[in-house]
Amino acid sequence: MTEHRRSLWFMLSIYIGGLIFGVGLAVSGMTRPEVVLDFLQFEDFGLLFVMGGAAAVTGITFTIATQFFDQAPLTTTKYTRRVRELDRNVVIGGSIFGVGWGISGICPGAAYASVGIGNYPILWAVLGMFLGAYAQGYWRTLRSRSTEDATETTAS
Repeated sequence: MTEHRRSLWFMLSIYIGGLIFGVGLAVSGMTRPEVVLDFLQFEDFGLLFVMGGAAAVTGITFTIATQFFDQAPLTTTKYTRRVRELDRNVVIGGSIFGVGWGISGICPGAAYASVGIGNYPILWAVLGMFLGAYAQGYWRTLRSRSTEDATETTAS
């Protein structure tokens, strides 16, 4: 299979997956921030069932796929497990994410789907997510540069 065909198939599969994801979020009502805020206030547990159902389907799919295939169908890369320790960045990042989620009631995936149902003010939250991620990436780059400079100064 040529790279062009694989790339086209890959992009089409991503599009179809996103389409299914968006329909599922819209049908379940998870594109509405008030539903998410009700969940976070322990008033509506529908989000728990949506996430649990998605996790179960994904877990079963990956378990079956790794039993019958040596490599991922779309990327043709070998299946490997990515084991990551629970480190400081995961705890801090998760906490910051939780605060933003709690304040806005907006989950990143649902925010994009929410635009599809006509909730255009949510674009402010999407802009905030992009700017927050950009600021963190910029800060990380500056920090790694200063660490490299300090290492070079010490080595000299």
